[in-house]
Amino acid sequence: MGVIVGMICAMFLWATQTIGAPGPDEHAQVSGILHNHIVKESKAILDNHPPPFDVVPNATIHRSSGHHHRLLIPLSLSLFIVYSSYHQNHFKKNQTLFIETVFELPAIIPVWPPGGDFACGIIDLGGLQLSQVSTFTKVWATHEGGPDNQGATVFEPTTIPAGFNMLGSYSQPNNKPLFGYVLVAKDISLTALKQPVDYILLWSSESLKINQDSPAYVWIPKAPDGFKPVGLVVTTTPDKPSLDKVRCVRADLTDQAETYSRIWGPGDVSDDNSINFFDVRPSNRSTQARGVRVGTFGAQIPLTKSPDSTIACLKNTNVDYTTTMPNLQQIDAIVKAYSPTLYLHPDEDYLPSSVDWFFSNGALLYTKGQESKPVPIASNGTNLPQGGNNDGAYWLDLPVDDANKDRVKGGDLPSSKAYIHVKPMLGGTFTDIAMWVFYPFNGPARTKIKFFNIKLGRIGEHVGDWEHVTLRVSNFNGQLWGLYFSQHNKGEWIEASQLEFQSGNKPVVYSSLHGHASYPHADLYLLGKDGIGIRDDTATSDKVFDMGAYELVSAEYLWPAFIEPPWLNYFREWGPKIDYDIEKELKKVEKILPGKLKKLLEDIMMALPKEVLGEEGPLGPKVKDNWSGDEV
Repeated sequence: MGVIVGMICAMFLWATQTIGAPGPDEHAQVSGILHNHIVKESKAILDNHPPPFDVVPNATIHRSSGHHHRLLIPLSLSLFIVYSSYHQNHFKKNQTLFIETVFELPAIIPVWPPGGDFACGIIDLGGLQLSQVSTFTKVWATHEGGPDNQGATVFEPTTIPAGFNMLGSYSQPNNKPLFGYVLVAKDISLTALKQPVDYILLWSSESLKINQDSPAYVWIPKAPDGFKPVGLVVTTTPDKPSLDKVRCVRADLTDQAETYSRIWGPGDVSDDNSINFFDVRPSNRSTQARGVRVGTFGAQIPLTKSPDSTIACLKNTNVDYTTTMPNLQQIDAIVKAYSPTLYLHPDEDYLPSSVDWFFSNGALLYTKGQESKPVPIASNGTNLPQGGNNDGAYWLDLPVDDANKDRVKGGDLPSSKAYIHVKPMLGGTFTDIAMWVFYPFNGPARTKIKFFNIKLGRIGEHVGDWEHVTLRVSNFNGQLWGLYFSQHNKGEWIEASQLEFQSGNKPVVYSSLHGHASYPHADLYLLGKDGIGIRDDTATSDKVFDMGAYELVSAEYLWPAFIEPPWLNYFREWGPKIDYDIEKELKKVEKILPGKLKKLLEDIMMALPKEVLGEEGPLGPKVKDNWSGDEV
């Protein structure tokens, strides 16, 4: 295949320019010995696999006569074609993969303040102790398929503490540094773990024509009655693993699991007719849920020949599953260690502020039916309606006079705070620290339409804008594992190995121009398709917010250690409904567009969520679904 690619490249060059003898390769110089070896091998390849042209020593390129119209090319060029193919394949084969590097945070993890069971290394689920292992031994790898077509690798945990047992193998894509964990377990009740009674072969790569280190055999443990497997085992021989290899877990210590992020499969996307590896997590991930992610992977087997490949996750059965959560001093230390640095766009007109600054600078509370009599909001929101639901009876707005209105719209960066909500996740094995930022105003959107960048009038404007990022920290050791970036009505988890850091272990966050969505890297993010959609522009600037300036507003598991501020329990809108016609605003834009692009723009805009289009003020943090659940 590589030779044919080289031939095509040579033909392209011949069609566009005069070709002489090839010059030295710009990317790699080879020694005379290696050069002679390549020449020798190239001649052998040409002898055994004749190309669709004739090789003539010292000839110029021309067509030969005859029915097939074969090309006559110089020997030097033919060798160059083969050499180019050799060079590309050689370096592709030998290039260092990201996964061959083990990711570590830029700075050492601090020693945490004492107290409770946070960062003690072991978590007890109720007769079953767990330890988190992040050192691995490679078992099998494939070098194609999956994300970026770079393949994936399967590992087994090493340095397992004495008395603990492996529960399953770990796997991840090859397109990022090695960074992950599996849980290992110790049975202190003597009834929580048992060896499998057998193994069932789920799949083998023997017949799969892929670039792999060796054949792989994926096994699921056959659990004794009353027990469940929580991981798979991979071997490189058809022999079944030892029954002592892993342990199955008593059913009452397990919970229902689901697959989510795809790790690997032969194709670019998941296909029911081929093997696929997935990450596995608990199906129920509310703050009250007890499901524990094991870190093992699951396999989707082709439906036509699928044995039961279902594995479970673990379950924390302790009455108080929050003893592993950080106390107030530990929360402060975590925020100091991992608080992000937020970069606002250099052209950002609408900066964040503290909630108190917004209230004390003229923000008003409106009541339905009494719109002509808005009232100022007291410090900390003590006169805001508490509880209830968003029934439209109340809303907030900017000052009435234009001068103060424009001033408050612009925010006040020096007063800004990150409002912290700390919550248990994954059965108390992780701490999520949601860091909320308030913006008095969300600015107008801009669209990208192929090569055009167009302002969208008032589309996207609304008063009050709540954005957040969420730190996910291991309760085993206090290590940062990931950061969630909220983006309008959705968002994404980025694991620590893919984050930008500065000043030690502090991640970098980029806030989009006017819309304030959060992103992990400075770039243009397009909400749309085919080169058409809303622009989310991000960049570095001197408008920087250190999210280490924080106020802890909620950590339900610590109640009554502190009292939530009144504004947090205001469940109505933080801005009025803005009265503008989206279709009318779009017509203004469409006037300057060619006909085909008008319909495309309209379809994409109408499909965008209301959080992007504006019109209504948002609800506060405590009303969001992720307040009591996982980020989605």
